[in-house]
Amino acid sequence: MKNNLSNLLKNSENTGNTGIYLDYQASTPLDARVLDKMLPFMTTEFGNPHSSEHSFGWKANDAIESAKGMVADYINALEDEIVFTSGATESNNLAIIGMGYTALDKLKRRTILVSAIEHKCVLGASRFLERFGFTIKKIPVKHDGIIDFNALNELLTDDVLLVSTMATNNEIGVNQPLEKIGTMCKEKGAIFHVDAAQGAYANIDVVENHVDMMSLSGHKVYGPKGIGALYINQASELKPTPIIRGGGQQSGYRSGTMPTFLVVGMGEAFSLMKDLKDTEAQYISDLRAKLLEGLKAKFPDIKINGTMDSRHPGNLNVMLSNRDARDMILSLQPKIAFSTGSACTSGIQEPSHVLKAIGLTTEEAEHSFRITVGRFSNMDDINTAIELISGRN
Repeated sequence: MKNNLSNLLKNSENTGNTGIYLDYQASTPLDARVLDKMLPFMTTEFGNPHSSEHSFGWKANDAIESAKGMVADYINALEDEIVFTSGATESNNLAIIGMGYTALDKLKRRTILVSAIEHKCVLGASRFLERFGFTIKKIPVKHDGIIDFNALNELLTDDVLLVSTMATNNEIGVNQPLEKIGTMCKEKGAIFHVDAAQGAYANIDVVENHVDMMSLSGHKVYGPKGIGALYINQASELKPTPIIRGGGQQSGYRSGTMPTFLVVGMGEAFSLMKDLKDTEAQYISDLRAKLLEGLKAKFPDIKINGTMDSRHPGNLNVMLSNRDARDMILSLQPKIAFSTGSACTSGIQEPSHVLKAIGLTTEEAEHSFRITVGRFSNMDDINTAIELISGRN
């Protein structure tokens, strides 16, 4: 399994990417098996999936329907409940802003709850609705990164339209107890949206967790960039209003010609993940344990950010009190790739809002970094990473 992309990774040397890659939550490499499925739809099978009068369009549409089923199967949804988008950011915007637009006409509820450690696109989409009279409230999290349920219970009033929480945090890797949150939302009649872009290794069954909308991403599961999906529960009384308008494709939820090769890639990526999930989670969890053990031997004062009890199996977010994380990472280029936090906030020189939310000071946040082990990592990568970070190489 871990050697499946060996040839592609070796070829990356020609582009200058000769270092060790340990930033799998920023993006995963495209699995060669996914690429194989995509290639025909980038070359010979080029038909427009919305051309309903000839075989080229029929083949493309059939491929999209098949991919839709693969994604739906992973989260225990129906095929018709999957809407493809350009990525999780668009999915989150469609879910939150789209539902806000719907509520303007149909409901008096004007409060939206988001956890304090949500992705920037969730926070941004929520703030956008303030101009329409919505009130945005943040659900605090405890030091371990899990939502404060006492606070959520107080915030979850009859005025709450929607609650949005991550399945798995993109910085500290902590999994939220979705079933408990979903149950609370259901009891209060609030819509439950889950950003599951990073949640492939968690339980993201939409039925078990009482989820109304769920955002997914292709390039976090060894699929292509530029493709995502939004699950919309058919049984929900309220559906999001489209934010992209045009030809009315995808039942009107998201107009525009669907990129067949990207959709096919996302479907295959989720199909592979379903087969590999359990064994792969154990494999990368074992590598992470070795990494943590090695770093503890070099840095006895190392501290882990967030709970290790329920976490992305490859994620390690740690603090070294005597090392500025950004300076250290830059000094190790191009030997090894890891990061201080979310790639979606790159270039923004400010402490991580996630680390601040779990109680770290600005200085502590600046001494913290994220390493994520993935499908194609190996023990040599881990040993080299330990030596590089400790300043031995």
